[in-house]
Amino acid sequence: MTREGHTITSPKERLTQGIALSALLLLGGLAIAGPSGFLAWGENLRLLDQRRAEIAKLTHQRNELKQQVNLLDPNHADPDLSSELIRKNLNVLHPDEVVLILKPGG
Repeated sequence: MTREGHTITSPKERLTQGIALSALLLLGGLAIAGPSGFLAWGENLRLLDQRRAEIAKLTHQRNELKQQVNLLDPNHADPDLSSELIRKNLNVLHPDEVVLILKPGG
């Protein structure tokens, strides 16, 4: 008997209620252990922090490249940067020049 005193006798009624209960249990399981459920919350926060750090690094690189592009504008190019890039990329040196290669950060 149910709360109102109604007895489930029909097999069709039992099947319908069984399917409804299964669907509710499935939805509850997905809410807890699904890809966007409570158990995945910490992993998603960790990935979000990683992506934010990567975005900050890429933004810094983009800003540096924008600065180089601005310095290489054909209308008023920076002579020091132009000379540096030509010497670096084309290996063009004067006979009396000495090249010192410095490691970054050291």
